[in-house]
Amino acid sequence: DKTVSLRKDLSEMHEWITQAEEEYLERDFEYKTPEELQKAVEELKRAKEEAMQKEVKVKLITDSVNDFIAKAPPAANEALKKELDALITSYQRLCSRLNGKCKTLEEVWACWHELLSYLDAENKWLNEMELKLKATENIQGGAEEISESLDSLERLMRHPEDNRNQIRELAQTLTDGGILDELINEKLEKFNTRWEELQQEAVRRQKSLEQSIQSAQETDKTLRLIQESLAVTDKQLTAYIADRVDAAQVPQEAQ
Repeated sequence: DKTVSLRKDLSEMHEWITQAEEEYLERDFEYKTPEELQKAVEELKRAKEEAMQKEVKVKLITDSVNDFIAKAPPAANEALKKELDALITSYQRLCSRLNGKCKTLEEVWACWHELLSYLDAENKWLNEMELKLKATENIQGGAEEISESLDSLERLMRHPEDNRNQIRELAQTLTDGGILDELINEKLEKFNTRWEELQQEAVRRQKSLEQSIQSAQETDKTLRLIQESLAVTDKQLTAYIADRVDAAQVPQEAQ
């Protein structure tokens, strides 16, 4: 009869809800690779869409039960009304949980890509730093040229810490949830090691360039003094020649 048919529809929906909960909400999920995380996001999106599509069926069942209840005696419909209320509550709870979990995983996926973006930006800066250090490794020239190289290096060294802080925070957020923790820890260890090594090398090169500038300035000063002295001597000797002074008369200058 009609009651049996309605109870069958209610039972089938309950079974579907229970199965969806077990498959998407009750299992323990571990995301060790980006591929696993992406697959989970896509599966939850499909599950959320499927649950939303079931809304039509839940409405049809609701209308059918309500129509039957309106025509049947109260004693016959009380149990059916409770089953319908339980179904609607379960369905709404499932949709809410699926929406919540889907949103969370989408945020996690976005967080992972944001982390990759910051790592990429910082590694590009580290590449620049590496090239700059190589360029200043055996620099030749005077104080002015060396000073220009030092200024260029120091501009790179003033790179803000903002991106590195973001990397730290995003990585912490993901690994605290056990998401891609091994992969993230490996990437961070590699990045931090390279960052520390290049920073230390940059500080050493900065000091070395500062010393080179000082040495070049002292050399320039010495050469200038020698040139000034030679100019004075040259002027004096030229005057002697003009006056036809014999070298024997001025033995010190002659020497």
